Parts: sequence; structure tokens; C-alpha cells
Amino acid sequence: MTGRLMAIVRKEFIHILRDPRTLMVSFVMPLIMLVLLGVAATTDVRNMPLAVWDQDKSAASRQLIEAYGAADYFKLAYDADSGAQIEQLITTGEAQAGLTIPPNFGADLAAGRSVEVRLVIDGSDPTLAQTALAAATQLGQAQSVRVVTERLATKGQAGAFTMPIAVQAQVWYNPDLRSAYYMVPALIGIIMMFQCVVLTSTAIVRERERGTIEQLIVTPVRSSELLLGKLAPYVLLGFLDTLEILVLGVLLFGVPIAGSVPLLLACAALFLITPLGIGLLISTVSKSQQEAMLLSLFFLLPNIFLSGFFFPIAAMPTWLQAITYAFPLRYFLTIVRGIILKGAGVTELLPAILATAVYGLVVMTIATRRFHKRLD
Repeated sequence: MTGRLMAIVRKEFIHILRDPRTLMVSFVMPLIMLVLLGVAATTDVRNMPLAVWDQDKSAASRQLIEAYGAADYFKLAYDADSGAQIEQLITTGEAQAGLTIPPNFGADLAAGRSVEVRLVIDGSDPTLAQTALAAATQLGQAQSVRVVTERLATKGQAGAFTMPIAVQAQVWYNPDLRSAYYMVPALIGIIMMFQCVVLTSTAIVRERERGTIEQLIVTPVRSSELLLGKLAPYVLLGFLDTLEILVLGVLLFGVPIAGSVPLLLACAALFLITPLGIGLLISTVSKSQQEAMLLSLFFLLPNIFLSGFFFPIAAMPTWLQAITYAFPLRYFLTIVRGIILKGAGVTELLPAILATAVYGLVVMTIATRRFHKRLD
């Protein structure tokens, strides 16, 4: 049995190595996805172009402008001379926020009067606008505290000023709030599922289309040996992709690995059963590689959007949250993010690990029962 199985494995490896497109998908595509999603698909708000219309031109107004410019959230891009110019800059997309400082801003502050500045934010991107709004509000509050402190200091009462409520906030696991730390670990699951489902689903169909499956049928190779021989190369590719993403994630994005790498690889091996089984199942019902690709996408897209990769599951409607339990990627993302970011162990991740194991067992059982060493 070992000789026949190794012959199938060797044949499949030769086929993969002779197909540059498969090699491209296997190794270059993960790198491209890692760079694009790690750098471009970020929720961090940095250097938002800010247009400023300073009608006061005082030291106080310059301090306020410098406070906004010193923050990473905004970049002082335009010095406007009217509200209409700010509106035009935001409409054309050259600026994403506009700050208007009224006349007599400095004089009113010096006299102890309240002053209102106007900040307009482009809300066409809600995520960007919400973060910018929170940052602008925080900057305004910080400037208000500074003004009150200076005002009391001139009266010799600075020591009497205390905030009535002090919130001591701490951010665990990702203190810098870098979105790459959240996205890169999840890419392990995304790429593993994408690679294994797409490549495995076309493996059997490709043999049927090229007419080489007849040669396999007349050989003494058993169905189980043919199945294992077909899947073994893609198991190795899945592990290589996992290691590639881990290494590049650390080198390119500085993602810290807080947990156990052997545990992560063991959970990855457990998770591999599911996409391999799905790909095998698709190959048994598809008549062509195009059909297999379409069915693969039909399975992959809901997994990507309903697994918590892009959008938080807790923010979804209740009925949609219930549906997410039907997708295996949800559980693996919990595992991989828990191990890499939180240093979680088996005890903390046991429910997700058990769900992954059960899902993989069920899918692979169905797929192997449908798999037969025959043309139909």
C-alpha cells in the first residue's frame, strides 16, 4: 500500500511543480494577500487631510491648529480662506476634514468666555468618520483642559483644579491598536481555506477533464490510496503557507506571537481537514474546473464575510450571528487570534477546537463516502 500511495503523491507533486499557475497561487498569492490586507485593509486612521480656516490668526488659534497637526490622525494639508473653499476641498476629496476657527477666538478665551470652533468631517466612509470624530472630540477636550489649567494658574489656583471623574483605560493584547495585528493572524485561516478548497476541488475534476483518470482507474490503486495521495500535497502546501504567513507577519508587520506555535500548528492541522473535505466534496459533484471554481467561491465568500474577518460578529443582527455558527472559519479565527495575540491555551480555546474537530470530521466523512474511483 505504501508504494502505491507514494506513487500517487509523487505524481501529484510532479503535476503541481509543472503547473506554474498552481505554484503562483500556492506561494505568491499568500504574500500578495498578506501585504495588501496587512497594509491597505486597515481601520487605523492616520494623516487625514485637514483644511483649516483660521479667522483669528492669534496665538491661541495657532496653538489649537498645532494640536491637531501634532496628532497622527490629521495632517494640515490646506490653509483655506473661506468656508466655501473648505466645502469645495471636502467635496472633491482633497480634504477629509475642515476646521473653522471664528474671529476673536483668542480674545474670547482670554476673557473667560466659551468659544465654539467648527469641524466638518467627510462621512462618506463611516468607519473613517467615526474614528476622526472621536479623535477630534478628544483633542478639543484636551485643549479645553489646558486652557482651564492655564486660566487657574494665573489666579494661583491651578492646584485646585481636578477632573471629577478620571478613567484609567488600558488596552490589552494590542496596546497600539494596530489593525495589522488583528488582520494578519486571520489571514492564516483565510489563505489556508482558499488554497485548500480551490486546489483540492479542481484536483479530481482536472483528471477527469484531461482523461488521465482512466489510467488511474485501471491501476491497482485503491480509492483510499487515491484519495490520500491526492490530498497529501495540499496538506503540505497548507502548512507551508501557514509558516510563510507567520514568518512574514513577524518580519513585515512585527506581529507578536504570544502563544504556543506548536499548538497553533496542531490546530491548523485540525482545521485543514475541513477545507480539504469541502474541496473533495466539490470535486465529486463538479463536471468541470469552472464549475468547481464557482462552487468554491460560493462556499468561500460567506465564510470570509461571516467569520469575523472583516466585520465584528457582535455588531451583526442577532439572526445573522446565529448563522455564523455554520461556518468553520469562525472557529479557527477565534483559535488563531487567541493563540497569537492573547497567548491562549487549550483550556481557553477548547470550545472552538472541539467545534473545528467536529466540523472537519463530519465534512470529511461525507466527502469520502461520495468519493469513488470511477468516472461517474
